[in-house]
Amino acid sequence: MSHSKIIPFEKAAALFNRLRKQGKAIVQCHGTFDLIHPGHIMHFEEARALGDVLVVTITDEEHVNKGPGRPYFNDQLRSRWLAALECVDYVVVIPFPAAVEAIECVRPNFYCKGREYENQANDVTGNISDDVAAVARVGGEMRYVGAVVFSSTKMLNEHFDPYPPEVKDFCRAVALECTPAKFRKIVDGFQKLRVLIIGDIIFDRYTTLEVQGLTSKNRILSGRYVADDMQAGGALAVYRHMREFTSHVKLIGLAGTEPWLEAELEKFIAPEGDEIVRASEFTTVVKQRFVEPRVAGKELSKLFSVNFIDKHPPGEALQRALIARLEKHIADYDLVLVMDFGHGVMEDLVRNYVQEKAPFLSVNCQTNSNNHGFNILNRRYHRANVFTLDQTEINLAVGRRQLDYGKELTALATQLGSRYAWLTRGATETLGRNCVKDITACPPLDRTIVDTLGAGDAFCAVASLAATSGAPLNVATFMGQLAGAQAVKIVGNAEPIRKARLLKGGMSMLAF
Repeated sequence: MSHSKIIPFEKAAALFNRLRKQGKAIVQCHGTFDLIHPGHIMHFEEARALGDVLVVTITDEEHVNKGPGRPYFNDQLRSRWLAALECVDYVVVIPFPAAVEAIECVRPNFYCKGREYENQANDVTGNISDDVAAVARVGGEMRYVGAVVFSSTKMLNEHFDPYPPEVKDFCRAVALECTPAKFRKIVDGFQKLRVLIIGDIIFDRYTTLEVQGLTSKNRILSGRYVADDMQAGGALAVYRHMREFTSHVKLIGLAGTEPWLEAELEKFIAPEGDEIVRASEFTTVVKQRFVEPRVAGKELSKLFSVNFIDKHPPGEALQRALIARLEKHIADYDLVLVMDFGHGVMEDLVRNYVQEKAPFLSVNCQTNSNNHGFNILNRRYHRANVFTLDQTEINLAVGRRQLDYGKELTALATQLGSRYAWLTRGATETLGRNCVKDITACPPLDRTIVDTLGAGDAFCAVASLAATSGAPLNVATFMGQLAGAQAVKIVGNAEPIRKARLLKGGMSMLAF
């Protein structure tokens, strides 16, 4: 009986149109419903009393934004037990992240949310206003129902295991000093910060190929072209991340004058944030990665890459042009974030000026195939209020492979006078250190990876905002890890880190 209540999304609109023509009043509830509890039952019963048919729509597991490990129960299980409830007439799994498409599919007479949503400020996603508008468009009414409020998330966190034990222990420790409400307050506070980003602008071009095999004569890899996707990388990607959290962001960088450039920049950067020096003698950095078509549930398979990049760094004239831009702005910003990929922006004159003038300086000095062994943090910088680096970069900075990472991170932080320092070690852990020499170790929050490219940049962006705000080390590390966990689910930098997703995921993981 319950199976007949579960309606495929593709067929649902037609069914509900027929019911409306029969004069049925349709009531809709929408959510994740990861763990059914008494509050849900009362919510559904009150909603059902408003009409003739109760439709419960649920966000599919791919689009649930409650952080790693959620939903705990998959689409089939959640839809099955909802369909088993007597008060529920139909269940539809919605393949979209928000409720607008669900509302447009059902076109309810009444759309019901919990009473806690009567105050729209309680909705961290900001989607409730979109829901209200969508309901009005389809001719329905909003109703707020449910006398008893429980938290599925809190019950799952306390009594189930949505996360590995080490992640749950870390989240519990963070929750002791940062409630979900405090977490939201800190993240919302980022909006007040003024951020100046200086660094290498990179365009990541993903060329998808279907590998056909080896050619018969030359034994070289052969592939059929499928598609191209040009993405914002490097400092430009970090600019996009920052814009999710504060509108007060400016980007200073260096680019060429290629015919395609301006149209691409307009896709990613607001005119008021553009302080990019254009120079005909400079080649805009493009990193073209040849990849295989993505397979759901597996990490993106990369074949090889080709870099479009100048062999020699820009001369003094371009460095002076960058400094001229910096002189106009650097004193006015709460955070100056350096994204140094070793591609020409952070040469000696610029680097020395930034270290002298930045009020609060965060540095990300990266090692890559183009600069390996040359772009080393403590050889290029003598000051950083904040820095982030990875395992290869700290090995190069120390000059040894076998390290006591906590000890060496502290030594680097002391050398650079840093208030916060982070070492990201991929699937192992992220170590954080603050000015009183506390060390924290955060495990990976999510081990389901699509593409690691850009995850460290996302961590750096959000952790730097937290550091500038003076967040506790545990909390700032957690925020950076949430950004990294979001980034590894995205191919390259196809989209920025979303504030709403970070808020919802972080608040869910801290609900104990």
